[in-house]
Amino acid sequence: MAKVGILTFSDGRDFVHKKLTGMLASFQDRLKQRLEGAGHQVVTANWVWTNTAARTEAQKMAKAGVECTIFNYCVWCFPHFTALAAQYVPRPILAFGCINPAYPGMVGLLAGVGGLNQIGVPYERVFGEIEDEAVFARVQTFVRAAHAANALKGETFGLVGGRPMGMYTAVSNTDQWMTQFGVDVEHIDQWELVRRAPEVPAAKVTKARKWLEKLVGRNTPDKGIKYDGKQLTPEKLERQIRTYYVMRALIDEWNLDFCGIKGQPELTNNWCTMDVPEAFLNDPYDWDGQKPITVCSTEADMDAALTMEIMKHLSGTPVLFADVRHYFEERRVFDLVNSGEHATWFARCSPDPEVNLANTMFRPEGFYFPAGGASVMHIAHPGKVTFARLTRKSGKYWMAIFTGEFVRFGAEADWKRNASDEEWMLINKVQDNWPHAFARFDCCADHFFQTYASNHIHAIYGDWTAELELVCKNLGIDAVRFPKATR
Repeated sequence: MAKVGILTFSDGRDFVHKKLTGMLASFQDRLKQRLEGAGHQVVTANWVWTNTAARTEAQKMAKAGVECTIFNYCVWCFPHFTALAAQYVPRPILAFGCINPAYPGMVGLLAGVGGLNQIGVPYERVFGEIEDEAVFARVQTFVRAAHAANALKGETFGLVGGRPMGMYTAVSNTDQWMTQFGVDVEHIDQWELVRRAPEVPAAKVTKARKWLEKLVGRNTPDKGIKYDGKQLTPEKLERQIRTYYVMRALIDEWNLDFCGIKGQPELTNNWCTMDVPEAFLNDPYDWDGQKPITVCSTEADMDAALTMEIMKHLSGTPVLFADVRHYFEERRVFDLVNSGEHATWFARCSPDPEVNLANTMFRPEGFYFPAGGASVMHIAHPGKVTFARLTRKSGKYWMAIFTGEFVRFGAEADWKRNASDEEWMLINKVQDNWPHAFARFDCCADHFFQTYASNHIHAIYGDWTAELELVCKNLGIDAVRFPKATR
C-alpha cells in the first residue's frame, strides 16, 4: 500500500476562497476516504489558495515522505499555484479533476496542467467521480505504480556470488542501479553459505525437515519426498534447510531487501542446490509460519530480481522466475521451467502452505547438479497473468510487458489432485523433476522470439500492464508492450 499526499487547490481571492472551504472539504474527504478504504495511507494539507501556501503545503508533503502527490481540483483555482507546488512535492504527480460544473474545477485542472506542460513537469491526469469504479481504478493504477517505483529507493540487493556460467544478462552495473533506481548492491561470497551452515541449530533443522516430510507431495504420485538414497537424502535436504537459515541470517545482518544466489557451478557441484532456499525465500511462509516475501533470484540474476521486486511491490504476491524452456507449437503453449525458483505458492496460490505443498513434489536433482538436493517441482495454478522482464540494450534499460495465462491440460478432476496423464506426457518430454508453468502468451510467438532478450521471464497473476507502463515512465525506462496476436 502507498503513502499518498493530497493537495487541494482553491481560488486566490480571499472572499471567494472563504465561501468555498466547505465544498473543498467535501471533495477532498471523498477522495481521502476512497484511498484509505483501499488500504493506502493518506496525508492531506491546508487549502492551497496563496502562492505562499503552494510552497509551504507542498513542502509538508515532502517532509511527510509521501510516495506520490495528487493535485485535487474541484473549483476554479489560480494556475500558478499548481506550478509552484510542483517544485516541491514528491513525484509522480496526478492531476485529479472532480465533476463540479457550477464551480469550474475542470477549468482549474486544464489551466494548471497546461502550465505544467509548459514548464516541463511530468504528470498524469484522471477526471471524474471518485466513486465511479472505472475512475478509481485509474487512480489506483497511478498510486500502485508510484509505490512500486518509489519503494525501490534506498533498498539493498544482496548479490551472493557473481556472474553464473557467463550470463551477461544476469549482471548489472551497480552505479547505474544507484543512479536510476536508488538501489545499492551488497556483494557477499557464496562461501558464507557453506561456512555458516554448521552454526544452525540441529533442532531447528530437524523440525523443518519433519514439517516438509509431513506436508510435501500428499496429492502427488510421489506421496511424499522422493528420497533416492543418493542425490536426495534426509541429510542433503537438511543441508538445503541450513542454507536457507543462513540466507535469512544474511538478509537480517546486511538489511537486504531482495537478493540473488549464484549457485552454479560451485554450490551445485560441491555443496547442494539452492532450490529449497530460493523457493521458500520467495514464498509468504516457511516451516516457522507466515513471513514477508523476500525476492530471491536464481543464478544471481540481478535484472530478474529487480523485475521481480517491482512486480512484488505492485501485487504483494510471489513472483514467478523461470526459463523460457520450450514451445509446444501444436498447443501454442510455452513451457516455463527453472530449477527450484518457483515459489511453492504457485502450486495452488493458497495462503495455506499445506494446500500448496500437498501439490508440490521434492524430487532428486539430476545430472546437472552432482552435489544433489531436493528439486521443488509443481505445476503453476491456472489463471490470467502478466509477464515482464527488465533487460538492457546498449546499456539502456527497457521492459518487455505482455499478458497471457497459465493453463492446465486434461481432466479437471485429475489436475486438482496434481497432474493429468496428458500433463505428465508433456513434462516427461522436458524435465520431470523441475517446476513447470504452461503459459499461453497473448502475443504472437514469432514476435516473442524475435524481440524478447533474456532466457529468464517473470510473471504475476492479474493484468498489471498499465501499472508496469507507469512504473517504467516513473523510472525513465522504455516500456515495450508486446502486441496481442491476431487469430
